[in-house]
Amino acid sequence: MLINHIDKQINILILSSVWVEPNSSAAGSRMLQLIHSFLAEGWRVTYASTSVGSEFAFDLSLLGVENATIQLNNISFDDFIVKLNPTIVLFDRFMMEEQFGWRVAEKLPNALRILDTEDLHCLRKAREVAITENKIFQETDILKTAIAKREIASILRCDLSLIISKYEMDVLQNTFKIDSNILQYTPFLLDKINSLEIEILPKYLNRKDFYFIGNFLHKPNYDAVLYLKKEIWPLIAKKLPKSVLYIYGSYPSQKVLQLNNVKERFIIKGKIPNTSILKKHKVCLAPLRFGAGIKGKLTEAMQYGTPSVTTSIGAESMYGTLPWNGFIENKPVQFALASINLYTNAEVWEEAQKKGFEIINKIYNKELHSKLLIDKIKQLLPVLKLHREANFLGELLQYHTLKSTKYLSKWIEEKNHKK
Repeated sequence: MLINHIDKQINILILSSVWVEPNSSAAGSRMLQLIHSFLAEGWRVTYASTSVGSEFAFDLSLLGVENATIQLNNISFDDFIVKLNPTIVLFDRFMMEEQFGWRVAEKLPNALRILDTEDLHCLRKAREVAITENKIFQETDILKTAIAKREIASILRCDLSLIISKYEMDVLQNTFKIDSNILQYTPFLLDKINSLEIEILPKYLNRKDFYFIGNFLHKPNYDAVLYLKKEIWPLIAKKLPKSVLYIYGSYPSQKVLQLNNVKERFIIKGKIPNTSILKKHKVCLAPLRFGAGIKGKLTEAMQYGTPSVTTSIGAESMYGTLPWNGFIENKPVQFALASINLYTNAEVWEEAQKKGFEIINKIYNKELHSKLLIDKIKQLLPVLKLHREANFLGELLQYHTLKSTKYLSKWIEEKNHKK
């Protein structure tokens, strides 16, 4: 018999392959923002991960969130979710839906299934291939990637998918013909910056040097640092002989660390304990050549009052119709000249800073977008059966997934059991 959750306290289970690391990645910050939104509604939140742990993980128990470790291809997960009996199951990225979605659908058919895409992996991959092959990216390139078939299937199987950028909303609706009823635009959920916070930020004259920051498990970040090292920084360093470029980021590999060069004033710092250190720098550089979603490094720079120079990929869907808080340039020479201008011109710098505050306050309004998300979830819960019937392709994919993925997982489970 199906259990009706609607009149009970909402209980949300988040399934992820990693623990929340807000100081390591934008994805970690985004997940923490969602958790805060759910808790603000009085919902019970359980966070379960297949990872054994992380020294950089945020202690979710401080927020009253229950933690659990789960196993892949193991019947113990079935027992876990039946006992927990969540109203909602949120999958952190499509790979978790692939692994656990069929189990949730089978054991908890009344649970609302939500996918947090973080960003469109298929879009990022198609752009990476275009860079690798030295060709101009076309939106139709996304259709050629194997990852697109997996990710879009996952979106269709879920009752609702959280999409972080309006550009990605357009791609899903126009390129993939996804029904807007199963998509929810949910950007970063950020607090407004008030005048008192602005007043205590370091001023132009009290800042110096450039910086880049990014998690180095993320390929676009390594590519951007290499691009800075080879093409852009030599141009800037020549004109500004006293300036330094600091490279920050979690999980730097040996190939990142070996880029450090004191003589060239190109300094690899690795992970920093607190990103507020970035407030001492004058300009953020983010020459991203491929990627997707919303760039946490750039919203973070705006929050710290730091203007930035980035590419059209970096700034994509981040500022609506508002002016950017610095410059958007795609060619190395123009990128370097814009960086020098921003660094040396106080008037240009201060105007750019103001634009950043405006972008945060208008585009990433936490109160607005949290309410829209919560309202959408509450709207779906009582009409879930009808909502699913309207998404026939999703039902079709769910049916075949149960028949195929289920038995593959069962085979792996049995194989592991015999070891």
